[in-house]
Amino acid sequence: MESDLRLLTIHAHPDDEASKGAGTVAKYKNEGVRCVLVCCTDGGAGDILNATLDTPENKDNIVAIRRAELDRSAEIIGYDRVAMLGYLDSGMPDMPENAHPGNFANAPLDEAVERLVSIIREERPHVIVTYSDHQSGYLHPDHLRVNDISIPAFDAAGDPDQFPEAGKPWQPAKMYYTAWSHERIVKTHEKCLEVNGESPFDERFLDRESEDHLITAKIDVQDFWNERCDALLAHATQVDPEESFWFPLPRDIAAAVYPYDDYELAMSKVDLADGIEDDLFAGVRGES
Repeated sequence: MESDLRLLTIHAHPDDEASKGAGTVAKYKNEGVRCVLVCCTDGGAGDILNATLDTPENKDNIVAIRRAELDRSAEIIGYDRVAMLGYLDSGMPDMPENAHPGNFANAPLDEAVERLVSIIREERPHVIVTYSDHQSGYLHPDHLRVNDISIPAFDAAGDPDQFPEAGKPWQPAKMYYTAWSHERIVKTHEKCLEVNGESPFDERFLDRESEDHLITAKIDVQDFWNERCDALLAHATQVDPEESFWFPLPRDIAAAVYPYDDYELAMSKVDLADGIEDDLFAGVRGES
């Protein structure tokens, strides 16, 4: 299939593209949409979470390994391009990497925004997917910074007076935040108890305040669950194939329990219909 539509997603580290919205991208790629990933950091501060690969050699080469994992994951999902924003992984606030002047969190805001604007103008996406401005569940500096640059870049990309050296202006039509619904956690937890007799989701997840009322779009990705799982497994240093958090159920059961990727509309330049959207390009199709 061929399409004139274009989607751009913005993620903090290698592996985030697999854990957040991979099924959505695979679905749209299958429809012929051009899909581009912006990865803001090199992932160099990430721990090796798969014990079988936790070796001194892998630790010494973690940046190159994570880039190779990213490329494989992007290929599985169906991305047409991986664009690296060019920053070091900031690490968490208590890590030494957090003080490095070359990391993403410490980069001058205008510099990082201009880099993103340049990619937006080059790729001319109709829809952008990024991270929210209310990330209470995971306060990683790089994830917060993704939102910090996405908000100004959305409008700046279409403004000829901003960053004139960054290419011909292009105004995206819509921007969404990725969301992880409370309903997903509860339904998966209940099915784990039914199938396995136990669940990896404890009170930290189940008692977390729901933000499901903020969700404005639910994309059916049941047919693309394998792409999501295989993309996660491509990040072999980061994802243990035996990890029950990512793989708590057989694939066919997990895909049916909650077959959606969830999103919150952040910005729109097009008219919107009432109710929950089932298409991120709603209001854009036919206008590109």
